[in-house]
Amino acid sequence: IMFTRLSSDGRKTIMNNPSRAFEVNKEVEEMGAKVIAQYALLGNYDFINILEAQSNEVIARVAAQLGSRGTMEPITMAAISMQDYVRELETAKIISK
Repeated sequence: IMFTRLSSDGRKTIMNNPSRAFEVNKEVEEMGAKVIAQYALLGNYDFINILEAQSNEVIARVAAQLGSRGTMEPITMAAISMQDYVRELETAKIISK
């Protein structure tokens, strides 16, 4: 999951070219991550993106590259599906016996 806050330059960019958000999604995919879902937020963050990648390292690279542009501040959190979560808990129970 990636939350983003736009900088003042980022707000100017998106106001002048609203479709820039979709262009960034294409760039993210070129960096090795897939945008699963994206929402604009009203609150402390401007956007939330659900990304999928082969590893957390890929997401770290995407966040670093996007953040280095100075138009946004990305904040990432790793997330797993509930199915994977339950499977890991069941595995932990077996191991701890």
